Amino acid sequence: MSNTHRRIRIGIDTGGTFTDVVAFDEDAGTITTTKTPSTPSNPADGFINGIDKVLDLLDASGRDITAVSHGTTVATNQLLEGKIEPVGFITTEGYEFVLEIARQSVPDGYGNSYFWVKPDRITPADLVKTVGGRMDFEGNEVRPFDVEGARQVARWFKDRGITTVAVNFLHAYANPTHEQTMRTILQEEHPGVVVSVSSEVLREYREYERSMTTLVDAAVKPKVSAYVTNISERLHSYTQADEDARNTVPFYIMKSNGGVLSADEVVHQPITTVLSGPAAGALGAALIAGKAGFDRVLTCDGGGTSTDVCVALDGEPTLTTEGTVGAYPSKIPMIDVVTVGAGGGSIAWISPEGSLKVGPHSAGADPGPLCYGNGGADGAPTITDAHLLLGRIPAHLLGGEIPLDPQASREGLEKLAEQLDLSVEHAAVGILEISAWNQANALRQVSVKRGLDVREFMLATFGGSGSLLACRLVDILDLAGVIVPLNPGNVSAFGLLTVDVKNDYVQTMVTKHAALDLGALQQAYTELTDRAAHALDVEGFAADQHQYQRSADLRYVGQAFEVRVPVPDGDLDAAAAETVADAFHEAHRALYGYDFRGDDTQPVEWVNLRVTGVGPITRPEVPTIADGDGNPERARTSVRPVCFDAEAGYVDTPVFWRADLRNGDTVEGPAIIEEFGSTIPVHPGFTLKVDPWGNLVITKPDTGDSRALADDVPVIQSVSAQNEESNT
Repeated sequence: MSNTHRRIRIGIDTGGTFTDVVAFDEDAGTITTTKTPSTPSNPADGFINGIDKVLDLLDASGRDITAVSHGTTVATNQLLEGKIEPVGFITTEGYEFVLEIARQSVPDGYGNSYFWVKPDRITPADLVKTVGGRMDFEGNEVRPFDVEGARQVARWFKDRGITTVAVNFLHAYANPTHEQTMRTILQEEHPGVVVSVSSEVLREYREYERSMTTLVDAAVKPKVSAYVTNISERLHSYTQADEDARNTVPFYIMKSNGGVLSADEVVHQPITTVLSGPAAGALGAALIAGKAGFDRVLTCDGGGTSTDVCVALDGEPTLTTEGTVGAYPSKIPMIDVVTVGAGGGSIAWISPEGSLKVGPHSAGADPGPLCYGNGGADGAPTITDAHLLLGRIPAHLLGGEIPLDPQASREGLEKLAEQLDLSVEHAAVGILEISAWNQANALRQVSVKRGLDVREFMLATFGGSGSLLACRLVDILDLAGVIVPLNPGNVSAFGLLTVDVKNDYVQTMVTKHAALDLGALQQAYTELTDRAAHALDVEGFAADQHQYQRSADLRYVGQAFEVRVPVPDGDLDAAAAETVADAFHEAHRALYGYDFRGDDTQPVEWVNLRVTGVGPITRPEVPTIADGDGNPERARTSVRPVCFDAEAGYVDTPVFWRADLRNGDTVEGPAIIEEFGSTIPVHPGFTLKVDPWGNLVITKPDTGDSRALADDVPVIQSVSAQNEESNT
């Protein structure tokens, strides 16, 4: 082991099948990547195994670790699986039915409300209690807080053993005094109770969304807290033996907004981690693609359980405050990610009507696909089994560390093919076709439905399974091409090393633009900035390192939803306010195709003020690779039969080892590119070129001219029964 201290920063992303690890040696400037199987029964075990593995590779010790950043799916999985312990809810007297009323909007695809059933409540009606007292929308007390009634409610929850409670009082965003009093009473009457209050979770108007966001925060708080505490204690063991070492390893958790937060703070705001894992991947892919010169990118993160897609513009993933996690709306700022149940472990099954379906159920890491040799999930084949049978992936994973059983895949697929009265190859190709359309539909949600033309976008694919269907997605969506970063299976973990510490603060202040009180506006932003500064101080950033990003949500009077635009730094005078209004008009036109600039009958209204505090970190540089001569033969390792089309059957396909490819090398499809953590099938008709950063840039040259000419051709042809579980 090394006898000198080094500075090694580690990023760890825990997925459904594998835990990805990237280590950045800050002194040498080198990046080391590896993977280890995830441990679903206790994700912390896989986390620690990943730390040990990368330290062994670096011949380093725990005292060399300067920080660990982690992307976790603990909160996400708990919400998606519905494994939520009883949560109490306390609200203002007379508003006990806020969860039932919810919103009247009907999700797309249901036609009308007769066919839509509202999702199950996050907390049952008999666990909702109210307390007297009332604030108005300006924060003035209309009725005094009923202290004795609050104590009775606290005792009621204690007597029934409800240990987690969410509190949301009307207009608490304007004045949190009643909520703070309620929390104090809960802690006095019910020691040990876990409490979330809306004025700290989401200081923003709209009672239903604030209620749901606060309830979600409370629901995931116990499990996230236990998980983070477990890992923190185990990280402490890396430094305990060294008398001159730190007391513990600095530990950060990825947030949904594209920043990280210390583990000590995350336990107080766990809802900020609900998209922790997907956010890191989108950030890493956007940074790499931007470095390669692509400023309009769709990211596609394929794992063992699901695929996450996102839009990145000018190197930054897009954000939203209208997101959902499973059935639950969440108003916290988060990277605009859409998830579909189409990962390597997604199970192929036959519906009662006899249609072939894929996902969203997954075999996960345990028992895994049939080829893992553990019997699979009730003997059902998965997407990975289909790829293996068709020769698109090798008979092993992680460069040979995990052998696969092709015969087990074939037997499972033959049984499925017999039920469908198809050849085994047609069944396997059908599984992959459904999976590709599932992913394409998710990509459409973040692009076409946002008014973007996908033909102008490159697709950045990563994750263990993210690149397996890349060429098919180009055909379906008529994309400009594909970029596959170096070590695609570890892009999410790499992304964890590129993100700053970020905290978001919001304050509702509904005011018409024409009647804007600039002094009050400046004061509100100053208070939000002070809160952000305090959080950065707690995180250990010196005042001269602090950075702040200001924005505001604006709308035309009478509209139900807002558009977020940036607010310039400095004093907010009349000119600055007009700059914000102009930005709103432009953003509204870009989103909806029209605006009311200059129309006095359609006044602009300010709704929410926002400040993001940023503590910058040192980012690793994206490494370059050696130049080649354009001939990839040095990387060719073998030839094997691969089926790209069931009608054409198997074709002899060259296999290349990616680590031996060089800048400028060109590969014509069909071909298979293999590496430690991923495989990239290059279909016939596609061309692959290697760029200076080792990215694989895949395009279909024979469609370039026709794309430019066929502006009237629909981007996507409609097919019957398309949805997130497409059938064939």
